[in-house]
This record gives sequence, C-alpha cells and structure tokens, in this order.
Amino acid sequence: MTRLFPAALLATGLLAFGFSPPAPAQAKQDFTLVNSTGYAFSEIYISPSKQNRWGEDMLASDDESMENGESRNIHFTGFNGVCRFDLKVVYEEDDSDAIWNDIDLCKVSKITLFWNSKSNVTTAVFD
Repeated sequence: MTRLFPAALLATGLLAFGFSPPAPAQAKQDFTLVNSTGYAFSEIYISPSKQNRWGEDMLASDDESMENGESRNIHFTGFNGVCRFDLKVVYEEDDSDAIWNDIDLCKVSKITLFWNSKSNVTTAVFD
C-alpha cells in the first residue's frame, strides 16, 4: 500500500483546486524611450548598474539617429533576474551625453527625456 505524506496530500489538494506553485520571477526590462529633448540622439546605451562598461549602442543596428518626438521600444535579453540598469544617450549635434543610473526597469515601462534650455540639463520622467 502506498502511503502519502501530508505535504504530498496538501500539494495534490491545491492542484485539484487550480492552485500551482508560483513560477520564478523574471525581470521585465523592455521599455519605451521617448525623445522630447528637441534634439536627435546618435547613440543609446543600456548597461546593468554598477558595471564599468556600456553595452552596445542600441541604435547601431539601425544605423540612424533617434529624432526629437520619436519613441522607440527598447528590447534586450540575457539579463534574467536583473532589474537595475543605467541609461546613456548621446546627442547627435555635439556628441554630449546624459546619463541616468540605477533605473529599476522591472518597474519602469516608459522613459521620457526632456532638455531644459535654462539649466542646460537633460531630465527624465519614469513611468
């Protein structure tokens, strides 16, 4: 005669009622980048936070710039379980850049960038 242990009985009962154990959480890092700066970007880089180097240029495969008013869906893989990333954009006009560190891309799905002509600073709104 087969004997079921209490844990096996509980698991069997939960499955019978449609419950299943939670799947391991996977980070969702894809996001939409919106350029509302008034200027074009020639390069966009994404890198896990606290790394000493940037990943490859997200625009390199497109061989084009990201114009003002344009939105891009940024998609990348290979970083399961990583949520915190850094973002760098390079302006086409003068090769200056703007950097944001430690963005939680598991919680952010849209980043809109603005340039303030009075302060000469690029800011970001995270949604």
